[in-house]
Amino acid sequence: MIKNSSHKKFYSLKRQPLVLLIFSSVAFLLILLRLIFLQLLNYESFKKMSDENRIRLISSQPIRGRILDKNGYVLADSRVKYSLILKPQSVKETYWEKHKSSISDLLNLDSNEIQKEYFDGKKNQKLSVTILDNLNVDQLIKFKENEDKLFSFEIATKLIRNYPYKSLAAHVIGYTQPITEKEYKFLSKKGYKLNDLIGRTGIEYVYEDFIRGEWGGEMVEVNSLGKFQRSLGIKPSTQGNDIELTIDMNLQLVAEKVLLGKKAGAIIVMDPRDGAIRAMASKPTFDLNFFSKDFKPEDEYNKLFNSSEKPLFNRALNAYDPGSVWKIVTALAGLESGKFPIDTMLETKPCITYGSQCFREHNDLGFGVIGYEDALRVSSNTFFYQVGYGVGVDQIYDISRKLGFNSLSGIEISEQENMGLVANSQWAKDGRGWGEPGRTPWVPEDIASMSIGQFVVQVTPIQIARAYAAIANGGFLVTPYLTKKDGQSLLDKKRIPIDVDPKNIQLIKSGLRKVVESGTGVSINYGVTNLPPVSGKTGTAEDGEGGSDHAWFVCFTPSENSELLVVAFAQNTPGGGSVHALPMAREILKVWNQNK
Repeated sequence: MIKNSSHKKFYSLKRQPLVLLIFSSVAFLLILLRLIFLQLLNYESFKKMSDENRIRLISSQPIRGRILDKNGYVLADSRVKYSLILKPQSVKETYWEKHKSSISDLLNLDSNEIQKEYFDGKKNQKLSVTILDNLNVDQLIKFKENEDKLFSFEIATKLIRNYPYKSLAAHVIGYTQPITEKEYKFLSKKGYKLNDLIGRTGIEYVYEDFIRGEWGGEMVEVNSLGKFQRSLGIKPSTQGNDIELTIDMNLQLVAEKVLLGKKAGAIIVMDPRDGAIRAMASKPTFDLNFFSKDFKPEDEYNKLFNSSEKPLFNRALNAYDPGSVWKIVTALAGLESGKFPIDTMLETKPCITYGSQCFREHNDLGFGVIGYEDALRVSSNTFFYQVGYGVGVDQIYDISRKLGFNSLSGIEISEQENMGLVANSQWAKDGRGWGEPGRTPWVPEDIASMSIGQFVVQVTPIQIARAYAAIANGGFLVTPYLTKKDGQSLLDKKRIPIDVDPKNIQLIKSGLRKVVESGTGVSINYGVTNLPPVSGKTGTAEDGEGGSDHAWFVCFTPSENSELLVVAFAQNTPGGGSVHALPMAREILKVWNQNK
């Protein structure tokens, strides 16, 4: 037994060098493979990681492009905010106390707060820390006068969006806000930085890529401890493109002014020849500079976002009952159907019964036997009840579609736009948007209401502008637009000839001229001298949601070869379109005529 045990022990000792050799060889091979992996196969990746550990980028914010009116007035630009910063790692500690006291005395700052920021920056190896945010002019001048003694400190600039005219054209221009962390996850691939600004509404949103610019910055080298070593170069930021609007500041100012006395409403001023928007105002409105504040007071925030008045709501692109300004649609439906041709004469009455209701004439008397032109001139309800009932809902619907209703207008800021509603028989069969299919049929009362623009018709001021522009320009449906570049629209403009007999359009046009000459719109000429001939239509609409009546007035001038079209809308302002909406349009025509 002893002999055998000794033999095994001897054999084991003899194998040890071989095992050690194999183990060493395997270890060496693994190390070699790892080196090959690091140095050859994954070289670029690790080089990038090394550079990222060694190199830091101090970003430089781009200047966002300006937004201008058609004459070059600045509606939105960027304002510089100045901050006092310290680069704690570049400060020599022997000089720190002296520099801290100097800046504290110069700008009347708490030295303890400065010390706190300094130690925090040193401890967390920050390249820069902010000592004072948003310096005023006096502080900035004092610093610049003593800058050579305060080389531990610097002035950093931050660009914030600035709107010189505050609430002017607020719904058109729109506003910017910092991006959120959630958005940053995918926007970082497009070059955005955390808390970078991005357009949220209006032109700021639609043309974000065009006006935002590109970030630049300074590349600095740091050592293994993260301490600053040297600057490796600066790449300037690229300024965003300016954008020119079709808006005319003079007309925009008066559009905003005439709305001041109204509870709510909208004004649209447009060139009916091509759809260029000269003014678009909505009330209530808001100060765009609110969104540029670092701190937003709670009462201001609630007034903007939680108010029942909804100031962020663009009423120029929202849908309402149109009332009598809709009658041109019913008139064209009658003419185009052939059932009520150009020479039609109908007897108007105090009221006409449809279904279980007697639908009244607005003067409770009637206007005798009249044709289309006089029906528009006096805005007869019973004339258009007869025409509408005679042609039927689907004929009115088809004409309305040709005039651009029940669809988006094509304007750039379509994120704010409501498509509205023009009912038809299929809509009723399908449940009217709230009922069960087959249980909400079309009834006689519907067609009477529809004929004069009530209840089953909801349209936007911009849709009304398009429809009346088609009458003014002789039969072309235009696409409203707000932006220009090098004198041309940034939008792909479209002038679509509408499939309507030109003779019928001319008849409507003649009726609208009579409205202003001797009808419900005659007061448009009061107090105005040398105004070219105007054509137009008044409208008073019951609010389908139960509020007070709406007031409308639409006009274009000159009556032939028209250059300007105005839609004036006063929401829940009882008293009639000729009383409340027409005077707003008159003030706009005055300014336009004076400037012209």
